[in-house]
Amino acid sequence: MSKLQQAFNDYLSKERNCSPHTLLAYARDLESFAEFLSATFDQHDLTDVNYSQIRNWIVSLVDSGISNSSVNRKVSSLKAFYKFLLKTREIDSSPLLKHKALKTPKKLQIPFSEKELDNVLNHIQYPDGFEGLRDRLVIDLFYTTGIRRAELIGLKTQHIDFSTGTIKVLGKRNKERIIPILPIISQQLHIYIKERANLEVIKDSEYFFITLKGIKMNDSLVYRLINNYFSNVSEKVKKSPHILRHTFATHLLNNGADLNSVKELLGHSSLASTQVYTHNSLAELKKVYGDAHPRNQK
Repeated sequence: MSKLQQAFNDYLSKERNCSPHTLLAYARDLESFAEFLSATFDQHDLTDVNYSQIRNWIVSLVDSGISNSSVNRKVSSLKAFYKFLLKTREIDSSPLLKHKALKTPKKLQIPFSEKELDNVLNHIQYPDGFEGLRDRLVIDLFYTTGIRRAELIGLKTQHIDFSTGTIKVLGKRNKERIIPILPIISQQLHIYIKERANLEVIKDSEYFFITLKGIKMNDSLVYRLINNYFSNVSEKVKKSPHILRHTFATHLLNNGADLNSVKELLGHSSLASTQVYTHNSLAELKKVYGDAHPRNQK
């Protein structure tokens, strides 16, 4: 990693409070471009780059079979880097000034239905003991709070406040937010805490959700947990923690919640991010309208 790349990494970490996951993604994207620049143009100076060279990199990425959305993400990392170089006066203008993102198809995420959630929470068999109790609570917490997978994994015992009925989570860019929890979730949390205390060994005691071995849960485990349980009740292709977050938002909007409230609960920085969930609400509205209006001939 060059001195400029290291300075950029420090800036992202200290000034923009980016997560380790985000830092790694930026570093990989930047390194990918640096390697391409060296191999293709025998150039090692990232401050003396023109758009033609970047365009060659983009073409090579597309030719390698990478999706347009992934290419856009990589170019976004490059944009952030050159914006940093402008800020530190290493360059006078960004080589990406006139770049336009590649077109990507809009993917409509299909949320779980209320019936599917009822089935997975109330009508399937969970294992006896700690793991079954934990798994059901994980699903219910995702569905009733809309938290992200990383937020659930990073949830700490001290951040659950039973007196106020809230949890504190650490979101993107280390941004904290307070989320209310329902009384039914509060009850489950109490039961889980008692069961958790009976584990023989708890190594990662600060983290709320742990494994039977007493260690912090990881991304893969949480994904498999959601996918496995929902495979019993749903034929949808995507069964992931993110779909549960999507389901949380969609069901709230379908039942009358306003967009701004959902935005705050999800921890979005702008309404634009939340508005994607209105597509499914509109679909539900059209169905209700079509079924109920006398002028809709069947």
